[in-house]
Amino acid sequence: MAQGLGLMDTIGFGEPQYLWLLMAPALLVGLWLWRLVRHERDRQQFQRHRRVPVRERLTLFGGLLFWLCLIGALASTIVATARPTATVPLVRSAGVDVIVLQDGSASMHVRDVGANRWQRAMQFLRTLGESLRWKDDRIALALFAHVAEPQIRLTKDPNTYFFFLDHLYRESPFRLEDDPTWDTNIEQGVFWGMRLLEKDEELHGRSPNAKVFVLISDGQAWSGEVAKAMQLARNRDVPIFVVGVGTTIGGLIPEPPRRDPLAGSSGQPPTVRPAPIRSALDRDSLADIAAAGGGQYFELGRQSDREIANRIISATRRRAGPIGVETTGQDLYWQFLLVAAGLLVLGVVFMQEQAELWLYTLGAGAALFMVWTVTG
Repeated sequence: MAQGLGLMDTIGFGEPQYLWLLMAPALLVGLWLWRLVRHERDRQQFQRHRRVPVRERLTLFGGLLFWLCLIGALASTIVATARPTATVPLVRSAGVDVIVLQDGSASMHVRDVGANRWQRAMQFLRTLGESLRWKDDRIALALFAHVAEPQIRLTKDPNTYFFFLDHLYRESPFRLEDDPTWDTNIEQGVFWGMRLLEKDEELHGRSPNAKVFVLISDGQAWSGEVAKAMQLARNRDVPIFVVGVGTTIGGLIPEPPRRDPLAGSSGQPPTVRPAPIRSALDRDSLADIAAAGGGQYFELGRQSDREIANRIISATRRRAGPIGVETTGQDLYWQFLLVAAGLLVLGVVFMQEQAELWLYTLGAGAALFMVWTVTG
């Protein structure tokens, strides 16, 4: 951006046709200066010819400061009616890429948080989406249990994101009667999160957005190489923020629907699981994962969903660098009206005669009528 821009180079007017009215206060300023010169001449003559026992103090401006304030208020009101705007340069920062890794294992069906943990997580994901700017910010979603199932590639289309959330809230794609649901493989979740980033780079090139993994889980019965998953994320400089869902008291995992005891869904005998199985929030392991992943640990219920979402996004946004300078227009309409009001109040201080009060009231009424006519 060019340096040394003058003030007039940064100010524009939405309705410049009203600026010709400034000729009136300009003429009044000329008249005011002529009156000031005459007042100074009269003051000097009065001091030379008038003789009194006590030396009189004659002010330099007399009652003319009242009129100067009134002229200034009139000029400021006219400028306000022309709808002034200032061009302000702003440093534009890159957005954030949020990759959600959502646990879909069997323990997420436990009802210890009002609804089951899965539905509670979907409620948080809606708040997380509402906290994004959706201009440069993007979000992706991958579900995992024993295996991972990517759902949404990185997108800045809120309609796509919230459509998937509405669909997923009703039912998890990981069914209790399927054996893979009874495992929590975080390594697969992080691996597919990386694949989402790599696929986005293949399609759209490298993004300047700061990236973050948001892992939502109860931490129950981890499998896979967790340390290896953490190292994968750190090698790509993608911190992992962990959001715990559930309670330390926990609850029972619902039994899967009964099926033919002679054959499973793949023609093999079904796996026999002990029943009932109790699941509780594993807070310690989740906090360890957040520390190893360079992020932070949060827990639904201990803080509001909005606060957790804002803290995750703010921490990620601080890692995003600038991508250039853009200009934006700032409306100065009310600032000029405020200046006019201040000058009117100041004029009262310098008022000396009752006739001036009537003129002052008429001038203020005319200014208010002009503003009401333009803005009405």
